[in-house]
Amino acid sequence: MNTEEIIEAALSDAELSYEHPRPGAFLVKLPGSHRLTTMTWLIVGEQALHIEAFFCRRPDENHAEFYRWLLTKNGSMYGVHFALDPVGDVHLVGRVPLGSVNADEIDRILGCVLTYSDESFDRALELGFASAIRREWAWRRERGESLANLQAFASLIERPEG
Repeated sequence: MNTEEIIEAALSDAELSYEHPRPGAFLVKLPGSHRLTTMTWLIVGEQALHIEAFFCRRPDENHAEFYRWLLTKNGSMYGVHFALDPVGDVHLVGRVPLGSVNADEIDRILGCVLTYSDESFDRALELGFASAIRREWAWRRERGESLANLQAFASLIERPEG
């Protein structure tokens, strides 16, 4: 099997939803619990499989602590790492040599992307978007809107700003 066939078989076996918009490119939908969906590109290059998933936009505030946290996380990650694009948005990116691409490695890499994205998402939002979360909480409370999907950030509301 060639690399594309290996990827397609691995995605089908894992029962993951994906698109194959052009030769060598797969867009995989990884369902999570904190971050509901992480869309992940798998792109077959000449020598390596490129992995990329959008994580979050450029933080609004607390930049130094936000980026320090990301760099600290990078030191313990397998297969992918946090990186910035030209506008400062954060992505998970990585490369795997084509000779190492098999069903187990695809499963491992996608598992890492999902784990890092899902388990890190709330903390990233707390660090880089606390003021926006507080504003959204207040806006919803004033209008009697549901706060259900903001409950992970209740401690931000109880803690004073600063």
